[in-house]
Amino acid sequence: MSTSVAPRPRTRRQPPASAPRTGGYRRRRSLANHLLVVPALLLSALVVVVPGVLTALASFTDWNGTGFQASFVGLRNFTAILDDPVFATALRNNVIWVVLFLTLPAIVGLLTAWLLLRRRRTRTLYQVVYLMPYVLAPVVNALVWLSIIYSPEGGVVAALNGAGLHVTSPLSSLHGSLYAAAAVDMWHYWGFLTVVYLGALRQTPVEQVEAAIVDGANAWQVFRHVYLPSIRPTLLLMGVMTVIFSFLAFDYVYLLTQGGPAHSSEVMGTYAYAFAFSAFEFGKASAVGVIMSFFGLIASCVYTWMSRRQLT
Repeated sequence: MSTSVAPRPRTRRQPPASAPRTGGYRRRRSLANHLLVVPALLLSALVVVVPGVLTALASFTDWNGTGFQASFVGLRNFTAILDDPVFATALRNNVIWVVLFLTLPAIVGLLTAWLLLRRRRTRTLYQVVYLMPYVLAPVVNALVWLSIIYSPEGGVVAALNGAGLHVTSPLSSLHGSLYAAAAVDMWHYWGFLTVVYLGALRQTPVEQVEAAIVDGANAWQVFRHVYLPSIRPTLLLMGVMTVIFSFLAFDYVYLLTQGGPAHSSEVMGTYAYAFAFSAFEFGKASAVGVIMSFFGLIASCVYTWMSRRQLT
């Protein structure tokens, strides 16, 4: 004897206990997120935007840096700077600085990072050692080089003179002062590039490296065809940042040579500093700062264009 069971009526699934989020809730949450960003935006505006605008306005005035009395002179500051042969020297030195830092520290840092990639046990120790000059204050680095390397009384220069080579300090040379100051800055900078490049190399997919090795690629071919394409965005970013930092170079040139001798190592940073705090012509100093910012803006635009090109 069979019995039939009546089918149970279908019931709709009950909605969850929590009520669905309405448009008003989403708008309130979006407003709260925007309010959380406001302090950071205000801080950036006060630290970056406002001083930048004031500097741009001051570049069109004749202002001695004291008080609020500034007379409008138009483009007179820019024309005076462009006619000054010292500005041409400073701009040329900045271009040389860019070329030096885009080649020597970048190549040495990349090759060192590639070598450290294979040393797993002592990799951290080497990173700490290479990064030490970067974390030290520029004053300390400059004093170390002045006392140990460039000093004609107790440094390497003195030792060479004692050996009868009659070597003068490169900081006092018209043709070598810029390169001597750049050498100290590159010594301070290349370890930072090494750590950055090493972090990028470690993000390369292991599967790609193993596939290249299985296909018979040697170490150089793996580095060229696997690692380099993988870290191309990092190389591009650090290249643009190097260009920007090179046009903002000031500390090591000022600490080692003050732009001398005879303006041979002058860069735009020390050139603007001399206008502001030696001649008290803050209008011309601001004009030089605007020109320096213009080169940084060009580098940023080039980076944006190249980044979009890689994505397409």
